[in-house]
Amino acid sequence: MLETKDLTIRFGGHVAVDHVSCAFQPGTLTAIVGPNGAGKTTYFNLISGQLRANEGSVKLDGVDITNEAVSARTHRGLGRAFQLTQLFPNLSVVENVRLAVQSRRKEGLNLWSVWLDRRNTLERAHAMLERVRLADKADVAASSLPHGDQRKLEVAMLMALDPKVFMFDEPTAGMSVDEVPVILDLIRALKELRDCTILLAEK
Repeated sequence: MLETKDLTIRFGGHVAVDHVSCAFQPGTLTAIVGPNGAGKTTYFNLISGQLRANEGSVKLDGVDITNEAVSARTHRGLGRAFQLTQLFPNLSVVENVRLAVQSRRKEGLNLWSVWLDRRNTLERAHAMLERVRLADKADVAASSLPHGDQRKLEVAMLMALDPKVFMFDEPTAGMSVDEVPVILDLIRALKELRDCTILLAEK
């Protein structure tokens, strides 16, 4: 379970997030809805560690992670997709996902394990691309993908981290009317396939 208690942050005299207490259970999809400037992204930043709270706490499965770094929270199972797509534009689609897979692995550095790790991570990366319907674009540079496909790639990278909690900050931002249903279907499928917590921030 992901839980925030009295989570608060101030920027000078402005209170951006004011004593927010919420509990998000596994197997649920929760939408956090509000206009621009309401504090949705700031709240996500506090949960994922991009910002540190002035008051309050963040707990994951009962463990206080309020003062942990972003990387530590990621390894505990927090996965964050950003409002602006975060990709390695000059790498191929499959290499983007492979790097995400590899970041979850902790094999040694001998030549045999490196070879096995690369083979295994590539297999898993291709499996993730199948899930988001990008298998036919595995060898294409990420920068050449249309915006909707870039968001699908970001979902694949997030899935590759195998998180307990998926956080999507305006996942349909900048998409065409035709692209929106594809991303929403992918997010619904995550809820059906995994016992995970999904948070959406939307206008």
